[in-house]
Amino acid sequence: MAEKYFTPEIETMPRDEIKKLQSERLVKQIKNVYENVEPYRKKMDAAGVKPEDIHGIEDLHLLPFTTKDDLRDEYPYGMLARPLSDCVRIQSTSGTTGKRVVAFYTQNDIDMWDECCARAITAVGGTKDDVVQVCYGYGLFTGGPGLNGGSHKVGSLTLPMSSGNTDRQLQFMQDLKATILCCTPSYAEYLAESAINTGAIDNIHIKAGIFGAEAWTEEMRRDIENKFGRGMKAYDIYGLTEITGPGVAFECSDQGGMHVNEDYFIAEIIDPKTGEVLPYGSKGELVFTTIAKEAFPMIRYRTRDICVLSDSQCPCGRTHVRMSKPMGRTDDMLIIRGVNVFPSQIETVLLEQGYEANYQIIVDRVNNSDTIDVNVEMTPEKFTDNLGKVADMEKQLVSALKSMLGIFAKVHLVAPRTIARSEGKAVRIIDNRKL
Repeated sequence: MAEKYFTPEIETMPRDEIKKLQSERLVKQIKNVYENVEPYRKKMDAAGVKPEDIHGIEDLHLLPFTTKDDLRDEYPYGMLARPLSDCVRIQSTSGTTGKRVVAFYTQNDIDMWDECCARAITAVGGTKDDVVQVCYGYGLFTGGPGLNGGSHKVGSLTLPMSSGNTDRQLQFMQDLKATILCCTPSYAEYLAESAINTGAIDNIHIKAGIFGAEAWTEEMRRDIENKFGRGMKAYDIYGLTEITGPGVAFECSDQGGMHVNEDYFIAEIIDPKTGEVLPYGSKGELVFTTIAKEAFPMIRYRTRDICVLSDSQCPCGRTHVRMSKPMGRTDDMLIIRGVNVFPSQIETVLLEQGYEANYQIIVDRVNNSDTIDVNVEMTPEKFTDNLGKVADMEKQLVSALKSMLGIFAKVHLVAPRTIARSEGKAVRIIDNRKL
């Protein structure tokens, strides 16, 4: 296809002009957070850095990092840079011990986010003549609201389907002739298989898909494209609630990595052990600084995602750096059906329910949908061979985990000391997905 841009003057801006714009916005943002966000001021004072020390992006490395723990410690309002009366929305993701990460948005923040997602939709060929079916979850999860706003910005007819109810998804996909599909890759595959099995595939006209919120492979990309047929192309998108949501980076027609929206976000790669900034082409931890966000700015936020950044010229004509698919994480977070799950969340539930933290998480992908099973050792006091009582205890844990994680996890209570130890420590996570 002929390459399309939503904001061509920005997306094809020469590199030196991008860096100049980033420097100007960074200087203003650092002055803003130092004056208005106490945790940032304390961190900068402790590091011996003042706003006047930051002259441009070349000084970014002087600033301290921000982590998810900082956001949890300052929940809910501690990281706000604007009065609450200036904020028009929150979005949220799960926290490691039940405290959620709550991100705030002014109207300008929403407009910026919508623009980022509009760039992603335009990059896959989307126009006002397209019908965009958004099957990401709505509500606190950023997936649905992000692509919904981007579709509106482009002027496309938007189907705000949210997730689930596959029969209805396929009916609308056919009746309204949806052309762009936005959802997790595993759900896209399931939709395609369901369409094939019901014979609906012949009446489906999806030309492009924007898939994110979970890890997926190139093999899975080709499989989705083959199942939908008609030359359909599957594109990757990246984002996280702390930074803004989906649209932080997106794939173009070249599909050689995701372009970071550098007029709004500065990306760095660091050595996760030392914090040293690494050059383009190096594999390391991805760090983002938001330079235009008003309500909830993030300074050098450690994403814990491992990837590579490239500033080589892309055939699509965009000049913004590209990031590879995440290649893993530096922490123990799992992404299950687009939801962040930490072992520490499961430990919290077990301890609250009177169990010890002896458990094992088994993750798999069955019929293109993630599954999570949790094996939990009973304490000697709780151990019983009464199967009815065991079933009741499992149901109680399932309910408590659903409340904490936001997703269903199957629980299996096992006898004490039956979960294998390795050098005295249980192997906590077995991930059988081929990611």
